[in-house]
Parts: sequence; structure tokens; C-alpha cells
Amino acid sequence: MRHAAELEAVLRRSAPLMQVLTTVRDLAIPDALLFSGAIYQRVLNAKTGRDLDFGIKDYDLGYFDGSDTSYEAEDVVIRQVAAGFEPPLRDMVEVRNQARVHLWFEGRFGEPYAPLTHSAQALGRFVSPMFAVGVRLEVDGSMTVIAPFGLEDLFDLRLRPNPTRTSPNFEKIAAAAKARWPELKIEPA
Repeated sequence: MRHAAELEAVLRRSAPLMQVLTTVRDLAIPDALLFSGAIYQRVLNAKTGRDLDFGIKDYDLGYFDGSDTSYEAEDVVIRQVAAGFEPPLRDMVEVRNQARVHLWFEGRFGEPYAPLTHSAQALGRFVSPMFAVGVRLEVDGSMTVIAPFGLEDLFDLRLRPNPTRTSPNFEKIAAAAKARWPELKIEPA
């Protein structure tokens, strides 16, 4: 995948991110994948000359366990992950079982969300290809990069709508991103 080595090089330079990836790997969370701002924001920061950790508010950790889609089962994993960190990371890692997102998504965001079969599948539903990047640190220390739309938009600083999903929130999300990174090129919905 084009830009995968560049992405990995940027991510490995962030000590907090590598601590999160290493801890999650060591906890052996099923089908774990770190995605969203914890990944793409670091590339935007590197490409625009900002500190790598500028604007990082949280670490979105998806995992997949279809054997129990109750909130109680998810909460066990949330607590397990939280116990693996000291503050401030303890409060920054947000854990969600991707096997149960379809149970609450429509009520929260007002649009249907079909059930998933694995964590990486969630990336295809993100608002923009730029955001649809996930990584996992493997037992051997290698980094798996998953980007269903590729990494070109991210490295070209191009924010456009997901071509396979219409989101009513794209304009609002794009405006917020542009306020943080004025260098972004926004393509209208």
C-alpha cells in the first residue's frame, strides 16, 4: 500500500501512541484495531509541521467479539484495557466492541448501521477516506495498517466524503478539521 511505510514511521515516533499499541497488543484484545484521530491526526500534524501529539484527545480502540454483544461484556473489556494504563492514557483510550455498534448507532447518529463481521470493516463506514485508517501492533513488533480507501487522501491532505456512504455530518466535521488544519483541501459532499 502506497504511504504505508511513511505512516508507520510517523506513528512509531509518538511515544504515547506506541504505548497504547503495545499495551493493547499485550492484553490480547480480540481483533483489536486502533483508528480515527489517534492515527490520522498524527499524519496531519507531521505533514503540517505541528507536534505529533497536537490535538490528540483520545484513542479509539475497536475490537470484535460477536460471542456476547451485551454492554456488560463490553464493559469487562473497557475495564481490562483501563487497568493496563496509568493516567492520563487510562482516561483517553475509548473501547468499543464493533460487534455491537449496530445496536446503538442509529439511536445516537440517526442513520442505520448494519452489523459488522470484524473490526476493520468499520473503517469503510467512516465519514471520509482520510479518517478510514486503522493500525495494530503485532506480537512480532510489526505494524499492520488497514486503509480500505488507501492512504493517498491522508498524505495529500485531502478531506472528501466517503464515496460509499453519505453522512449528514460531513460539512460540520470538515469545518472542524479545517479549523485545526487550515492546510486541508476540502472536497464538498
